[in-house]
Amino acid sequence: MGLDIAATKPHERLSAHLAEEMNAVNALIRERMASKHAPRIPEVTAHLVEAGGKRLRPMLTLAAAKLCGYDGPYHVHLAATVEFIHTATLLHDDVVDESGQRRGRPTANLLWDNKSSVLVGDYLFSRSFQLMVETGSLRVLDILSNASATIAEGEVLQLTAAQDLRTNEDIYLQVVRGKTAALFSAATEVGGVIAGAPEDQVQGLYTYGDALGISFQIVDDLLDYWGGDATGKNIGDDFRERKLTLPVIKAVARADDEERAFWVRTIEKGKQQDGDLEHALDLLNKHNALEDTRAEALAWADKAKAALATLPEDPIRDMLIDIADYVVARVN
Repeated sequence: MGLDIAATKPHERLSAHLAEEMNAVNALIRERMASKHAPRIPEVTAHLVEAGGKRLRPMLTLAAAKLCGYDGPYHVHLAATVEFIHTATLLHDDVVDESGQRRGRPTANLLWDNKSSVLVGDYLFSRSFQLMVETGSLRVLDILSNASATIAEGEVLQLTAAQDLRTNEDIYLQVVRGKTAALFSAATEVGGVIAGAPEDQVQGLYTYGDALGISFQIVDDLLDYWGGDATGKNIGDDFRERKLTLPVIKAVARADDEERAFWVRTIEKGKQQDGDLEHALDLLNKHNALEDTRAEALAWADKAKAALATLPEDPIRDMLIDIADYVVARVN
């Protein structure tokens, strides 16, 4: 193995390993996002799909299926399904969050409008269900339709929980399972199911995806206070948007009356002043909230890696283990 290959990121190695299948997925996505009657649909979808995301979720589906010895063709359909569900949720999220930027580019709702983003998101959800049905597997349909419902539920729960200081770690985990981990675990689980893998392997793939997704989101929330170019976010975006994430939940749980009053003012009431972010960071450090959040992210990554023990030894399994390490390497 050359140094340059060793130095590439694990998801890039996996992408190279699955290049042929990923090309087939991309071709299928382009084919199915076309619309004879509404040219705006491919315009909006292409803006997001071509934005050059890592395509991690569809790659996990392909990897899971291949790891279980599947050689096609429906893992490509399922990978495209997963990407369509993900893209639909991004379109809707940007409207809900009133975002102006995603992956360093203007969002669809900014370039077109909210109506287009919502309706094209609906179209992609519908397309994803058409793709699922084509696999002919009722169990696959069950897993992915449940994931879609869980994602929507997680987003709605977040609306009420995000600025409520009574939100505890259990509720936070429920939100994260909904908005992030549900699609990761569905992506890996359906790969095993379509391959007809033994039940312990399917369960291992599900647990891997679930733990990876949770770790992924915790790291994202941590980096909002720890910084790093990896996120494309400015330090404190979540604080300014009054989002109650794990570091703050931990600090609130350990706060005295004076500190609690600060969190009520800044997060619940949204009355933020100059210097508040710095004070928030001081409190997070004082209560060890950032270090403890980091420890949780690492523990979930370990859980993801351990779940792969039931899967056959294979270069793909090694790359999936490396991806779990890579997700948390951003906070090492």
